[in-house]
Amino acid sequence: MRKKLFSILGMIIFILFLCFLGRNGISKETDDSVSKSGFYFDTIITVTLYDTTDESYLDHCFALAEKYENLLSATKPDSDISKINAANGTSVTVSDETITLLKKGISYCDLSEGKFDITIGNLSSLWDFSHNEGTIPDEAAIKDAIATTDYHNIIIEGNTVTLANPSSAIDLGGIAKGYIADEMKQYLNKEGITSGTINLGGNVLTLGPKKDGSDYKIGIQKPFAENGEALAAVSIQDATVVSSGVYERYFKKDGILYHHILNPKDGYPYQNDLTSVTIVCKNSVDGDGLSTVCFSLGLTDGMKLIESLPDTEAVFITNDNQIHTSSGIGTTIPFEVLEP
Repeated sequence: MRKKLFSILGMIIFILFLCFLGRNGISKETDDSVSKSGFYFDTIITVTLYDTTDESYLDHCFALAEKYENLLSATKPDSDISKINAANGTSVTVSDETITLLKKGISYCDLSEGKFDITIGNLSSLWDFSHNEGTIPDEAAIKDAIATTDYHNIIIEGNTVTLANPSSAIDLGGIAKGYIADEMKQYLNKEGITSGTINLGGNVLTLGPKKDGSDYKIGIQKPFAENGEALAAVSIQDATVVSSGVYERYFKKDGILYHHILNPKDGYPYQNDLTSVTIVCKNSVDGDGLSTVCFSLGLTDGMKLIESLPDTEAVFITNDNQIHTSSGIGTTIPFEVLEP
């Protein structure tokens, strides 16, 4: 409960700050850099550019954030995803971007053999970890939600999407932030911006190296740390660091921790002795998808998957705060443990 209180207080302070500056706040980091923050997809987004002071680049990045929130968020009634979910099984024509992300999501559903499933919308809504203070859903309701969770129900033909089970509900929250970060970076690179960071609620994507050619040092949060301190750090250039953890949204009841990473097979949070999975790779959408997929697979199978993928590394943290790393962490990617 203390964690949730700190989170709420921090969000109130941030929202009050934005009230003075509009939806987004702009600040100068140094004489030759600029940064901007805003609130999209229920999280704080911050973009910092180190090789320009032209705020128009930031404005465009946040216009992209608003565009994709309005297309992809299941909580926006006029979004493509909401229209599909409300169509009662009829076909809906959607944007190219929505099709691209749906196909990416389905590819990760396949990779996890359904342990990650983008039709988990009804189950996620039932648990509602953004507002749930400790209510475990009724068993019958969980079973009803499970019955609608099967990504094979998504039928894509060109730009039309149909849900074979009219009661299914798509939720792209597991990969949308990564997709938006990649789109921001692609835009900035086209404009010649090659130094900076994009942070979407903990999904960190870096543009090139720092201006002096050195790495960005990105912290990996210590699970359940009230002040968000880091347990370890990786050093990267032109790459992304994305974490999924049980400490992000959770409650405890009768000594049991219930968190937001749900098993679509039984309807309950995964219980596999993991507290977080961090992915280091090139594209943030892949980091987003893989962090949840690997969490759902557990330490052994998740690590096996990572070792089979090119240019992809991972840091797993178990519930005893032990750190487990893939072969490239500490070799090709500099790694530092910050505390025992």
